[in-house]
Amino acid sequence: MTPAIWVVTDGAAGNERQALALATALSASDAPEPQLWRLHARAPWQHAAPRLLPASERAFGDAFRMALVQPPRFAIGCGRQGALATRLLRAAGARTLQILDPRIDLRHWDVVVAPEHDGLRGENIVSVRGSLHPVDAIWLHAARARFPQLGELPAPRTALLLGGPIGNVPLDRRWCTEVIQALRSIHAREGGSVSVCASRRTPAWLCDELCAGLGGIDGLRWRDARDGDNPYAGLLAWAQRIVVSPDTVNMLSEAAATGADVRVARPQVARGKHAAFIASLLQAGAARVLADDPIAPTTELRELPRVAAAVRERLGMGSPVPHLR
Repeated sequence: MTPAIWVVTDGAAGNERQALALATALSASDAPEPQLWRLHARAPWQHAAPRLLPASERAFGDAFRMALVQPPRFAIGCGRQGALATRLLRAAGARTLQILDPRIDLRHWDVVVAPEHDGLRGENIVSVRGSLHPVDAIWLHAARARFPQLGELPAPRTALLLGGPIGNVPLDRRWCTEVIQALRSIHAREGGSVSVCASRRTPAWLCDELCAGLGGIDGLRWRDARDGDNPYAGLLAWAQRIVVSPDTVNMLSEAAATGADVRVARPQVARGKHAAFIASLLQAGAARVLADDPIAPTTELRELPRVAAAVRERLGMGSPVPHLR
């Protein structure tokens, strides 16, 4: 059976994760898995995406150009390269959905799913608080089964999830020092463990200083693949307190879906859209500011079922299927 849904991205982890999560939620339980395309446009289309240039159907190579002859019923893109691909697929006859603001006229897509802090408005817009992801009760149960050793760490278990400095969130050594002080104060009061998990964007100096500053405290320290399998999913599933750096919308969104005590580490350094997103989490009770106070679960924030239902309605895909959750 040919997949009814294609997922087209540049292969970036955050883009692919969002698009696959939505594609899976939209698929019938007995349907083939969505077909994943990791696409990299060549010059000059690479720099113009998602704008169309002459012969844009050749932007991603011969395999994708030939595949346009038999497009799927639905195509989901995320990121600029994905947006160019979904434009080509729409011209070929597919219904198209773009995740994240493509920064050109939104009428080029049937549906655009965009973070509410982007402030986009329009008849074909579905807003989402944060980012899309697969984290729910079933996902968390599977993650606990994959990483049982993390459940043996001393409780209460705190996980520190790190992104990295960006323009709107200039994480620096002062930020690092104050996070260390806060976590050491919490540990002095309640004991337990503190695990640290870096990401691809985490600079070595930041991870090294945090790990050194938390020396003597039980917990896992994961910098990259040299430290073994990425424990990120297991930490989300087992932690009672999840502390997240304020630069990463994806990690904050996924932490907020766990029902754990979610804390934003020194959110006052964030500006612009990141500050607006964090403010919305705090207002909704889905996160709190990192402070030395007792653990208290926050409000679960799981946007995928709502967004999937809205997309299905707008695309005329029928009623939600039973596996939506």
